[in-house]
This record gives sequence, C-alpha cells and structure tokens, in this order.
Amino acid sequence: MLHSTQTPLRPLADTSLSAVVAGFIAMMTGYTSSLVLMYQAGQAAGLTTGQISSWIWALSIGMAICSIGLSLRYRTPITVAWSTPGAALLITSLGGVSYGEAIGAYITCAVLVIICGVTGSFEKMVKRLPSSLAAALLAGILFKIGSEIFVAAQHRTGLVLGMFFTYLLVKRLSPRYAVLAALVLGTAVSGLLGLLDFSGFHLQVAVPEWTTPSFSLGATISIGIPLFVVAMTSQNMPGVAVLRADGYQVPASPLITATGIASLLLAPFGCHGVNLAAISAAICTGPHAHEDPKKRYTAAVWCGIFYGLAGIFSATLAALFAALPKELVLSIAALALFGSIINGLTQAMSEPREREAALVTFMVTASGLTLFSVGSAFWGIVAGVVTLLILNWRKA
Repeated sequence: MLHSTQTPLRPLADTSLSAVVAGFIAMMTGYTSSLVLMYQAGQAAGLTTGQISSWIWALSIGMAICSIGLSLRYRTPITVAWSTPGAALLITSLGGVSYGEAIGAYITCAVLVIICGVTGSFEKMVKRLPSSLAAALLAGILFKIGSEIFVAAQHRTGLVLGMFFTYLLVKRLSPRYAVLAALVLGTAVSGLLGLLDFSGFHLQVAVPEWTTPSFSLGATISIGIPLFVVAMTSQNMPGVAVLRADGYQVPASPLITATGIASLLLAPFGCHGVNLAAISAAICTGPHAHEDPKKRYTAAVWCGIFYGLAGIFSATLAALFAALPKELVLSIAALALFGSIINGLTQAMSEPREREAALVTFMVTASGLTLFSVGSAFWGIVAGVVTLLILNWRKA
C-alpha cells in the first residue's frame, strides 16, 4: 500500500511543478475528450445555453470536491471524472424524454451507485478480478489515447514531432519535466504557426440552474439503468484498475459511495453522474506526476482545483479549448500516458498462465467495441474472464 495515514498531511510541501502540470493535463484530457459530446447532447435535447452551462458546472464541482476530498482523505491520487460513454449515450436518449424526467433518471442512477458502494458488492467483484486482467484493461483503455499522437502527426507533422522528440530528450535528462517541456514547446510552436485562436474567448461565470426532477418508467429504462451500467463497467471498474495497477490499494466501496452521493446532490443542476476516472487518473498515478509515489496524490488535488476553476467559468470552456490546436491536446495527453501504458502491459503479461486472457482483454478493450450501448471496457473484461476459464478451468 503506497498511501499512508501515519505521517502528517502536507499537500503544499508534497506538491511539485510536475504534479501541478499532471493535474492540469488530467483536467484538460478529461474535458477535451467529451466536452463536445455534452454540447451535442444538450443541443439535441433542446436545452438552453444556461442549462448546458449549469450541467457542466454541476459535473465540474462534483469532480472537484470528490477529487480533492478523496485524494486528501486516502493520500492517494484519486481522480474523478464524468462518464464519456454516458455523455455519448445521452446524445441519442436525452431527446426522448422531458428534462425533468432525465434529471429523475440521473437520481435513480446515483441511488443505484450508492447502493453498490454501501453494500460492498462492487468491492467484492473487483477483488475477484485477476490483477493481470485489470492491468490489461487499463492498457487497452489508454492505448487508443496513446496512439493518437501518431495519428495527429499526419496533420501537424512538425508540431507533433517537435513535441515527441522534446519529450524523449528531456526524458533522458530529467524525466519528471519531460511532459512539461513538450507542452511548453508545443504551445510556443502553435503560437508561431498561428494556430492559437483566442478571438472567441471571454470570461463568463456560470450560473447553476435548478430543474425539479420527475420520475417515469421510460426515462428509468432508457437513461437511468443504462447510465448505471456504463458508470460501473466503463468508469468505476477501470478507475479502480488504474489505482491497483500502480500499487494503490485504497478500498473501492467508499470511493463509489462518495461519487454516488455527489451525483445525487448535484443531479437537479444537470449532473448526469461523476465516477472514478481512468484515462485522466492514469496521468496522476504515473511517474510523470511525481517521482515519489506517496506524493502523487497532490497531482489529483491540483486536478480537482483546476476542475473547480473550470466549473466556475464553464460557460467559457468550449472557447478556451477551441483556441488550442487539436493535435497539441491529443499529443500531450498521449505523452503523459506512456508510463501508465508501459506499467499496464508489463503487469498484464507477468503471469504466464494468464497471458492469453490478458491479451484478449487488452485487444477487445483497445478495439473500442460497443454492444448493446455498453462500451469495450466491459466486454474486454468479459472476454478475458471467459478466455481464462476456458484455458485454466480445473487445470493444475
């Protein structure tokens, strides 16, 4: 267990520049991965600009409070995020019900998550999952993001290659500042090439809007239950896998319960659910966040602080991220995840009897497969467990 509750809590003393950068990149990765989905879902459902802004505000505040509170409580880099698959699900399902009924479905989902946390059923399920499959799940989730840097190189070759080789050179000299150096160079090059466009950027404080919930069977079936399944399989399970893969053995049940309570309280303001993060969490748990694993919790704390700031000015988020070249954002997220992908693949293949099952888990998860509106993280685990049972059932 890497975190400790015996020594005094000193977040300011434990922090470092690399932790601040990791927290910022984790926040940036979390927003850029699905912020466009939020606006798309909101516009498809006919929501007002104020309602969409309130939605993002509620999610941001929930993520900020949970990330900061849980990280300080357990001295572990616990990062919370909204569900990207959940946001994608809402694009097709939100328009079929009234907004009040959608809020009611969010509340139903949050209550189910709380029940899973309080009863310990999720904890039991996670403990039965072989560590090699959990690590393969992590590597599969991160692989697509990690490989995006090479896809981005097709469109902005000079920018991406400059960032990549800067990362390699600084990694050799001073590993903890490799990602920061790549970010600085990428921003500078983007400015020189005229790729930074802040013309649409202006500060505007978000105003939360209350929507009175109403409950219907249709909304529960079409939104509430699918959101719950997606949250547990595509977010919470990979989120715990990230922590376990990097050696953090924090209990899962209190984390799940806390995110469920935050989701419940913020649902009337538009929050469709905050869950344990996977991709952005890996940025905070990896070696780039801090050279001392016991102090990496500060990266998640900074991520929470940036979440809070982003939430306050959520009305301007789209303009801010639109000002940065897409290739820069993809590349810096990929570079920050290299270490976590290496750790995941190494651990996944460490047990000879489980290697084939781990490989299947990795490949299915990395494929992006979606069946019955459930993402590849769930099906990767299913495929890996089935493979493991077939190959090793009652075999000495």
